[in-house]
Amino acid sequence: MLVTASLASTECASVTPTTPVPRVYSRPAFPIEWHQQKGVRGMPDVPEVRFLTVAEVAELMRVSKMTVYRLVHSGELPAIRFGRSYRVPETAVADALQRPISDAG
Repeated sequence: MLVTASLASTECASVTPTTPVPRVYSRPAFPIEWHQQKGVRGMPDVPEVRFLTVAEVAELMRVSKMTVYRLVHSGELPAIRFGRSYRVPETAVADALQRPISDAG
């Protein structure tokens, strides 16, 4: 028991917590096109798209939120599922407002 304790203490004494650990970092390889298209802070250029919530779309279209959900589920209004909610591109709302309204019945 005494021998084991002395060996353990000598092994731990050789490694100190302040000993720097050499780390090797490698940069991921990206296509040359990515380097040529760098935008702000090294990110590739992404088109500006503004997304609206279902409540904002309902207010703009002057319909209920349930109507917006129906349009999204039927595919008439494109949307993206974000967590438990939907987000609708602002351009899709503008396009939907420009389309003629079909007569029911």
